[in-house]
Amino acid sequence: MVSGTFTSVIVLLIILFLFKEGAGLFNQTPMEKGYVVAVNSSNPVSELSPAQFKDVYDGKIITWKSLGGNSDSIKLFRVDDITSYYTEEQIGSNFEHLGECISKLVQKTPNIIAFFPKEYADSSFKGKTINLKKITAWSFVSEKEWFPTAQPVAQFGVLSLILGTLWVSLAAILFALPLGLATAIYLAEIADSRVRNILKPLIELLAGIPSVVYGFFGLIVIVPMIKNIFHLDVGETALAGSIILGIMALPTIITVSEDALRNTPRAMKEASLALGASKWQTIYKVSIPYSASGITAGAILGIGRAIGETMAVLMCTGNSAIIPHTLLQPVRTIPATIAAELGEAAQGGMHYKALFALGCILFIITFFINLSVELISSRRKGGKNE
Repeated sequence: MVSGTFTSVIVLLIILFLFKEGAGLFNQTPMEKGYVVAVNSSNPVSELSPAQFKDVYDGKIITWKSLGGNSDSIKLFRVDDITSYYTEEQIGSNFEHLGECISKLVQKTPNIIAFFPKEYADSSFKGKTINLKKITAWSFVSEKEWFPTAQPVAQFGVLSLILGTLWVSLAAILFALPLGLATAIYLAEIADSRVRNILKPLIELLAGIPSVVYGFFGLIVIVPMIKNIFHLDVGETALAGSIILGIMALPTIITVSEDALRNTPRAMKEASLALGASKWQTIYKVSIPYSASGITAGAILGIGRAIGETMAVLMCTGNSAIIPHTLLQPVRTIPATIAAELGEAAQGGMHYKALFALGCILFIITFFINLSVELISSRRKGGKNE
């Protein structure tokens, strides 16, 4: 009781800490601190999304009409551009007139959008500052671009990371579950004791191999093989990550499923055979249904291993934060993103909090997968009792 209570409290505290840090990201403006965006006072545009401002800054949006304004072209102004409009004497040797120059420039240029330090947008500033939309939970999970270190506005869109994680994990389970179940059936029902005593320790030994070793194997063997077979430019794809994750999940699925199958009462199997059923019919109609809960547990543990895996996926999937459309494209998963970027994120900053928010999403995905499998398992048990 003491051990269970202590473990439950620790897990609860970890979850609370994770969600507390992740929630700090929301309702913040993803702009670099101490800066503002301003336009001419006659400009009807008063609010931009982070993605819109980045497109303006990158030259992808060139007219105000695309932002809800007039048809004028957009003139982008940065502080470094001030010398193109005013002389050093007008600016001042110590930049004491810089704010006044920026104000005059914004006032006389109808199509300008200016990005400059907030200290120059004082009460005498003649332009209009634009609000950038704050980060919300919906924008966080629905935006497609993940670029948390972008300047001047960071991009926190995790849709590509979520889809990449699900894409790789589901493909890994589709590969591992049939193979693992078939191996478990062979070990539990068909193989003799000598073969079982050799194979089972070898399979369990696979679970002890470090994930980085699997990653090296995938990088040296699987990645070049996929590149050559499908004639790709690079072999680091979702398919490579799926195969490696499937191999890593196999020991768990095989071990748990084989133990569950071996727990099928011998009397039930003998009764089935006595009634005229073949060995394969007995396996299909008696052993597998009786062991469904144990096989489901093995599948849950395998899915958990696939979704939470970091190093092997980091090495084999290409780490490209794009929305995947096929398994032959590079992807980036949530665990790989956290592992690659957490060491470089400033503690307490938006990037740091965004990675914790990614951890919250990973927790929620795992929770719902476990919950759905448990519901399916309970329905099977209810139907069997009826």
